[in-house]
Amino acid sequence: MTNKIQIDKTHESRLNQLDFDNIPLGTTFTDHMFICSFRNGKWQKSKIMPLGTLSTHPAAMAFHYGQAIFEGMKATIGKCGSPLLFRPSENAKRLNFSAKRLGMPEFPEKLFVEALKLLVSIDQKWIPKSKGSALYLRPFMYADEAFIGMRAATEYKFIIIASPAKPIYNKRIRLYAETKYIRAAHGGTGEAKAAGNYAAAILPTEKAKSKGFDQVLWLDSNNFRSIQEVGTMNIFFKINETIVTPPLDGAILAGITRMSTIELLRHKGYNVIERNISIDEILTTSENGLLEEAFGTGTAVGVAMIEEIGYKNHSIHISNNNPVGQMVLDTINKVRVGEIQDELNWMVKV
Repeated sequence: MTNKIQIDKTHESRLNQLDFDNIPLGTTFTDHMFICSFRNGKWQKSKIMPLGTLSTHPAAMAFHYGQAIFEGMKATIGKCGSPLLFRPSENAKRLNFSAKRLGMPEFPEKLFVEALKLLVSIDQKWIPKSKGSALYLRPFMYADEAFIGMRAATEYKFIIIASPAKPIYNKRIRLYAETKYIRAAHGGTGEAKAAGNYAAAILPTEKAKSKGFDQVLWLDSNNFRSIQEVGTMNIFFKINETIVTPPLDGAILAGITRMSTIELLRHKGYNVIERNISIDEILTTSENGLLEEAFGTGTAVGVAMIEEIGYKNHSIHISNNNPVGQMVLDTINKVRVGEIQDELNWMVKV
């Protein structure tokens, strides 16, 4: 399908403006982007072109009715010298799951992967080589039909942009268990990677940060008891030698790193259970010495080690180290760059 993607390369790269030893978070982008429009009931010709601003009508329906979804993934350089993608087909499937939930057209999965490969190939010099760093890829889709009215749009844009990224956390993090605001409820859009989910999380997250925490730990919408996920991560606990994570119940995002972590842990012989976990259980197991570890997983953060959870007037201490979480992080990072064998066949060569 590569020959169906029109390529228009930039005449002057901005790569010399990037200091690979000091990569700013989320503000530096590569030279090119992929773009494809949906018109007249089908996806039109696609192209890779120099990164630039978009011309969008002020009545574009995404602005008014929120039809916007996205994905997050990473490209790295393998020991062979070629760029590698981490499970891109899974991101293609999840994008289409989100699209269906928001009444948007599905994007061809083969074209999704081919577009990623071609864009990364063209901009591969932007991939950082330092440990834990990568080229962050952001595929997204939004409704750009100019119409004021409550219905599904008939016109959309699918775009992929790329940004060099270093590790977000180099320390253990603190979470704040939110008991006023919610992230998702059953029947809502919590299981979709919809832009609106993140908009609703901004205020609670800022409030948590003002209290000295790094992210919000979201609880269920009914009783604020069952743990769902963290702001930008799924969450895992090690309780009495068992790895436990909340189940995908319709209100939790099906993280690609979450899925990979479960596969890896089971591959290595760990007992992993997906079940309901209450904040009361975490408080009790911490007091009884049975809470041995906690970590979050996500594309942007990789694996983030959790030090503490603030809940009402409680400070729940997790552990002093994270051997399982560190093993998962080290394994995924090494697989991404080909330092160890890809036993679970995650990586796709560009």
